[in-house]
Amino acid sequence: MWPEAIAIAAAGFAAGMINVVVGSGTLITFPILVLLGYPPLVANVSNNLGLVAGGVAGTIGYRREIAAHRGFALALLPVALAGGLAGATLLLVLPSSAFKAIVPVLILVGIILVAIGPWIQGRVAARTTRSSAADAPAEPDQAAGIPGGPGRRLGIIATIFVLGVYGGYFGAAQGILVVGALGILTTVSLGSVNAVKNLLVTGVNLMASIVFILFARESIDWAVVGLITVGAGLGGLLGARVGRRLPPALLRAIIVTVGVVALANLLLNS
Repeated sequence: MWPEAIAIAAAGFAAGMINVVVGSGTLITFPILVLLGYPPLVANVSNNLGLVAGGVAGTIGYRREIAAHRGFALALLPVALAGGLAGATLLLVLPSSAFKAIVPVLILVGIILVAIGPWIQGRVAARTTRSSAADAPAEPDQAAGIPGGPGRRLGIIATIFVLGVYGGYFGAAQGILVVGALGILTTVSLGSVNAVKNLLVTGVNLMASIVFILFARESIDWAVVGLITVGAGLGGLLGARVGRRLPPALLRAIIVTVGVVALANLLLNS
């Protein structure tokens, strides 16, 4: 019993820290829970609830970076919450196999987006000086909150909603996908995108958790939730401290590395 509890708490700690810095912590906790004999649905739902604490801790740790882009973050948060609600609902009414089948593809797309983000950002900044200025921290409270013209704003909203659906349904590497997408669609710095990512992903997990508590209590193992909560909370606090000190190039390298490992893990265990 104690070895199992320690393993779950340790996995929660690692997942909480990785989620704050890059995302994809679910790919640590979920496989471990399944390996320990928990049914996949119970593992998925319990893991989601437990990782909320790490997300909250990380979001608080990045509060200064989020405040610098307050208008941007607050404009996207309701979109992410709506996606999380839709995704959690789908998890309860549809077989998980259909959505899990495209998880490797989504992670691969995220890796590519993160890797080519600097080149795309440079092209966008060169062509759209106004968008670059609107995204600068000096003007975080722009009227619309989301940078760019109507087309780009719509693209950002649609992307965050779809990723919110994915996060509410399963969530593995959701953070990598959010960072990759925002890195392509905006000229906000990677460090700031990572901070906003923590807020959005935490919101998605919280919304999904509410749905699960209300409508899927039989799929919740509260002992697992408690262990992951403690571990993820501590990991999230440490991750926020570490992540803020990482230079953008190193952060991007970590994101790509974790994404590749997550993709290999999924393919080997599928």
